[in-house]
Amino acid sequence: MFFEYPFKKRLPTKSEALPGRENPVFTGGKHAVLGKPLTAPFPNHLRQVTLGLGCFWGAEQLFWNLAGTYVTAVGYAGGFTRNPNYQETCSGGTGHAEVVLVVYDPQKLSLASILRVFWEAHDPTQGFRQGNDQGTQYRSAIFVNQQSDFDKAMSSARKYQSALSDSGYGKITTEIAIDKIFYHAEEYHQQYLHKTKGGYCGLQGTGVLFPKKDK
Repeated sequence: MFFEYPFKKRLPTKSEALPGRENPVFTGGKHAVLGKPLTAPFPNHLRQVTLGLGCFWGAEQLFWNLAGTYVTAVGYAGGFTRNPNYQETCSGGTGHAEVVLVVYDPQKLSLASILRVFWEAHDPTQGFRQGNDQGTQYRSAIFVNQQSDFDKAMSSARKYQSALSDSGYGKITTEIAIDKIFYHAEEYHQQYLHKTKGGYCGLQGTGVLFPKKDK
């Protein structure tokens, strides 16, 4: 008899979540493509946003290729478990989503441009799944660290909802929140598609473009 994890279709409460551990599963290193440190502290002029759009392997590659990105890293955010590992996150028992941390220079790359890529790269109406990848860890999410960025994220969601509705899609299910802790994933997940020849990630958008102008 196969055991089905109860948190593939719903998020755990804090009391239900796995306890995790004191020490992180990733201890540091440099980005395999950009050559920058993957962990803080980062230069003070840089900004951060954490994005969940399904499988984090392909998602990270999207953002490290944007001009103005300082560094990216994959990890887990939005849940309760301290320093979770991949197996725990995939069980759903941590409450975390697979996410990409994007550290960027706001003088070279705007949050609006990052969010445009985010919306167009996945289907934000699918709830706890992305394509064939099913589970709460694959949910769509935007995590920021200040109110002004939260307001921009909410505004962008409203704009993209209009475009999605015009194309016959349902309501956006993206979780948008402030000050969610980001935990780095294990070293082998970092820049996975660069390191792994023939690596695969089924990230796929809806084909609906983000509106260029307000309606």
